[in-house]
Amino acid sequence: MGSGIAQTLAQNGLQVTLYDIEKAAVTRGIDSINTSLIRLVTKGKISEDQRSLMISSIRSSTDLTCAKDSDLVIEAAPENIRMKKSVFEKLDKICQPNAILATNTSSLSITEIAAATKRASFVIGMHFMNPVPVMPLVEIIKGLETSNDTFEKIKALTLTLGKTPIEVNDFPGFVSNRILMLMINEAIYTVYEGVAEPEAVDQVMRLGMNHPMGPITLADFIGLDTCLAIMETLQAGFGDSKYRPCPLLRKYVQAGWLGRKTGRGFYVYSNERG
Repeated sequence: MGSGIAQTLAQNGLQVTLYDIEKAAVTRGIDSINTSLIRLVTKGKISEDQRSLMISSIRSSTDLTCAKDSDLVIEAAPENIRMKKSVFEKLDKICQPNAILATNTSSLSITEIAAATKRASFVIGMHFMNPVPVMPLVEIIKGLETSNDTFEKIKALTLTLGKTPIEVNDFPGFVSNRILMLMINEAIYTVYEGVAEPEAVDQVMRLGMNHPMGPITLADFIGLDTCLAIMETLQAGFGDSKYRPCPLLRKYVQAGWLGRKTGRGFYVYSNERG
């Protein structure tokens, strides 16, 4: 998600610094962006000069102090509330007082994340969809203290990026994942209970409901660990048993079968690690 967000910003003329805690992760991110841009050149959607300009506008760093002069920081760490609060606490001390801190969280409380800082009015949720350069939606979520000025600036940026901003309230899962994850979790239950194989479940939803991608395939694409984390957030946030993660989902995550990124989830992929 981080590299996709960086690419989208660079494609729209903004200077970007891509940060990660490990050099290898940053390198993978830059390589992913370059590969994506080369694909656009091949398709004739951008020129080679444009690709070169875009990639040159993205710097990389493994030092979080690189954010000290940024007007906006968009965090895309794993879906873990402690990790995100730790990142925001550090950013609050590093960044300029009027810098906006946005989180790409899929389900976690913006209000709780903002409480880790002394600038709650400058903290906001900016939930991009994956793959970021392609998907047009951005959920914008105001925390309890997020200012209207912060919201309007992020809304304006979203429009500049060619995306559609949708304002939603700060509830677990917001709108997108509160609905989507229930479908994915129920689809996994149909596999768990022996109702149908993953391929059959996906075919039913693609051919019968006209979904572009079946829910099991989508779960693998998102990452089963992310799906599990979101379901746990929904269950904890609402205290309702309908959000109970399927035991099969939890078992796959425990096994390290996380989907496409590890080469194995409900399906096996060519990048599977030996």
